[in-house]
Amino acid sequence: MPRLLIVKTGDAFPEVIDQYGDFEGLFRETLTGAGFAAEVFDARHEPLPDLAGIDGLIITGSHAMVSDEEPWSESLKPWLVAARERNLAMLGVCYGHQLMAAAFGGVSGYHPSGRESGTHEVTLTESGHEDPLLGRLPGHFPAQLTHAQSVLKAPSGAVVLARNTHDAHQALRYGPRQWSVQFHPEFTPAVMRAYLARQVDKLRDQGQDAHALMRRVIDTPEARSLLVHFAEAAGQHPKR
Repeated sequence: MPRLLIVKTGDAFPEVIDQYGDFEGLFRETLTGAGFAAEVFDARHEPLPDLAGIDGLIITGSHAMVSDEEPWSESLKPWLVAARERNLAMLGVCYGHQLMAAAFGGVSGYHPSGRESGTHEVTLTESGHEDPLLGRLPGHFPAQLTHAQSVLKAPSGAVVLARNTHDAHQALRYGPRQWSVQFHPEFTPAVMRAYLARQVDKLRDQGQDAHALMRRVIDTPEARSLLVHFAEAAGQHPKR
C-alpha cells in the first residue's frame, strides 16, 4: 500500500465541517472506501515533514489565496519542488493546484472573469486523453468547482490536460507523476450546495444566481474517481 500524505492548507466552512467533515476528511472518505489510507499534515501549523518514505502527496484546497504569499504557503514551495525532484506522486486540488503551479514557475491570481462555482463540465485536451491519470476519465465530465483565483500562467514545460469555458488550466501535469486540478474531486453534491449557499451575495455581484446553480448541482463520480486512480499510481512506480 502506498504511504499517502494529505497536505492540509485550509479549513472548510464551519457548517460544512459539522455536517460533512473537513477537506482532509472528504479526501479520506473516498480513499478509505477504496482501501487506501492517508496521513494528514497541516501545513499552516506543523513543521515540514521529511519526504523520505512518502509515496504520494495530495495538497488540499483552502480559503486562503496563493497570491497573498502567506509565510506557511511560501515555505511549501521549495518543499514541493524537492518532492518533484524526488519524483514523488503529487496531486494538487484547487489551492493545491494554484500553489503547485506557482511553486514550479507559473503565475496564480484572481481570475479576470471572477468566481467559478457549482457543477460545471470539464473537457480533456488531446494531451489529457493520452495522460496516464487524467486519460482514465471521459473526454467530457462534470466536476465541482469553487474558486476566485486560477492558474493564470502555467509553468514552462507544464502540460495542459483539461480546460473549460471559464478556465484554460483545469488540469496540469508538471512531470511524469505530478498533477494538479482546479476542480474538487472530493466534493459531494451536498458540500457543493453548502458552498453555493455561502456565496449567494458574491455570485449575485457578478451576475450569477446561486440558487439556480444549486439546482444544477449533480454527483460527479468521474471526477471523484481521480483520487483512487491517483492512489493507485502512487503505489505503482518507484521514486527516484
